[in-house]
Amino acid sequence: MSELLGVYRPGATLLHRMPVGPKLAVVAAWSLLVVATRGPLTSPAYAVIAVAVAVWSGLALRRTLRTMRGFLVLMALVAAFQTWQRGPDVAAAVVGSLLALFLVGLAFTATTAVDDLLGTIERIAAPVRLVGARPERLALAFALVLRALPAVLEVAKETRAAARARGLERSPRALLVPFAIRVVAHAYATGDALAARGLDD
Repeated sequence: MSELLGVYRPGATLLHRMPVGPKLAVVAAWSLLVVATRGPLTSPAYAVIAVAVAVWSGLALRRTLRTMRGFLVLMALVAAFQTWQRGPDVAAAVVGSLLALFLVGLAFTATTAVDDLLGTIERIAAPVRLVGARPERLALAFALVLRALPAVLEVAKETRAAARARGLERSPRALLVPFAIRVVAHAYATGDALAARGLDD
């Protein structure tokens, strides 16, 4: 599942040829649009558009869906919870928005070399030096996010497999509680690794 995010796939599409800065701006604008106008009709439509963009970027749809099983299980749980708490319209808006954001982000990372992305972020963040911050630290934080997302998806997959082995695959508690604990543990482990390398200040 780690192949899903942060792995550049060479290609000749417009997304591959687009400079990183403008591409990052398009992704940011897309994110704002999806969040600002989400609804029971617009969000599923955005998700369909995002699927098309992901396919256009060179991702094999069937393979992507297969490796996204953990994420899709999580989305199913979110949909069930939102339907129970706030109704099907809200569930459609929330799940559609998350899928639209996730898939466009996936297309972005698949068409952007990580070194180019981090270099662009460091250049964009250069003004933060004026307030004593270090742009390379911001680039490092972004890199950690790219590495953390596949790990979270892998945790979701393993948690689901463990619950199924105990016959508890339909229990939200058996899925969500271990998932949350393991994600927090991963965050602490990452922090400890950074501290050991003197990057915790």
